[in-house]
Amino acid sequence: MRKTIATVTLTGLALALAACGSGSSQDTATTPSQNTSPAGGGAKPLQGEKIEVAAVWTGAEQSNFEKVLQAFEEKTGADVTFASTGDNIGAYLGPRVQGGSPPDVAILPQPGLAKQYAQQNALKPLTPEVLNQIDQNYTPYWKDLGSVDGKVYGVLVKAAHKSLVWYRAQAFDDAGAKPPATWDELLTTAQTIADSGTAPFSLCAASGWTLTDLFENLYLSTAGPEKYDQLSNHEIPWTDPSVTATLEKLAQVVGKKEFLLDGSAGALQTDFPTCVTKVFGQKKAAMIPEADFVAASATQSGAKIGEDAKIFPFPKSGDTAPVVLGGDVAVAMKDSKGAMALLEYLTSKEGGETWAKLPGYLSPNRNVSPDVYPDELTKQLAQTIVSAGEAVRYDMSDLAPSAFGGTEGKGEWKLLQDFVRNPSDAKSIQSKLEDEAKKAWK
Repeated sequence: MRKTIATVTLTGLALALAACGSGSSQDTATTPSQNTSPAGGGAKPLQGEKIEVAAVWTGAEQSNFEKVLQAFEEKTGADVTFASTGDNIGAYLGPRVQGGSPPDVAILPQPGLAKQYAQQNALKPLTPEVLNQIDQNYTPYWKDLGSVDGKVYGVLVKAAHKSLVWYRAQAFDDAGAKPPATWDELLTTAQTIADSGTAPFSLCAASGWTLTDLFENLYLSTAGPEKYDQLSNHEIPWTDPSVTATLEKLAQVVGKKEFLLDGSAGALQTDFPTCVTKVFGQKKAAMIPEADFVAASATQSGAKIGEDAKIFPFPKSGDTAPVVLGGDVAVAMKDSKGAMALLEYLTSKEGGETWAKLPGYLSPNRNVSPDVYPDELTKQLAQTIVSAGEAVRYDMSDLAPSAFGGTEGKGEWKLLQDFVRNPSDAKSIQSKLEDEAKKAWK
């Protein structure tokens, strides 16, 4: 979870989103079945049931999700424990799966990881009750995303709009800069801000996934959707000229010392969300190219979304205005009453709207009303996801085998960090990316 307007205000963004299509927020979903509804006489059907949920979230994202789990507990009587796995969820889950003690529910940041676990018989197919919620509340695209060999194992419960650039309004005003619409305009804007004495970009390069997000937006716009699909499935090699062209454009930012706060070395030592704090809390830089969930960290830094912290669509670097979504897929690792009841709740209109009232969240559930979101910006982004339907590209690294696209210190994460460290030799990085991709796609 962008277009060709030169200056984007929230009003302008709303108009741009309206041009994408008119999504429906029909209130047609039913409430979850008796598994998550209090039984007659006020009894709670999951009283005494213990459920463990594992996900990568920390900080504000974890805190907000725990509020959703609390609502589920109050509704059902279940006792839910949250386990934060850190970025390398595969390293956390692997030993537990092998030891026969997985969590009841895992929320995976890579659909490719869900596919691997399904093929290892480590996941449980979703029950008819959960599928009923999915069929009512999701487009078929999302159901397909969670399916392996004709069986549905997972569902996207949290979407991320990744085609955004966040900026500090005061830094732009001080420099006399305006949000750009094209990549060339972005470079000009960055130079204007640098000349004013402020670093244009705060990159979170210590968190390798942020670099894959940046690459994917540039690649989708530069190479186009067809090439994007081919590279996502490793149907073309990473040595393809389209990758070269994208890396050369990326080097126009990461290869210019004055464009990065504390230079490339500093960027490589800055994780997410520290990079957000440096822009909106410490006011040391002007921009962060990253997803909608920056809102939660910007708010924690004291910024007011839509006033101090604003966005513009990721600028076009080619013929395509990029629209890249990420998101987290919930799966059941135990065929337990509690696991399926929680998934049923998370995929329901009620569960989605409980979550949507909190900052930093977007639902792929088409029956979650945009009106429940806490600010105008998020309402508009939510409508974008609903309106886009199946005409959207999913985060490329999240579709890859986790060894290539989702593991700290390996594969794409590490090699894009190496590129930030030395952007002068794109072809060498491409060759290494292709070597790693061949191993992962065996």
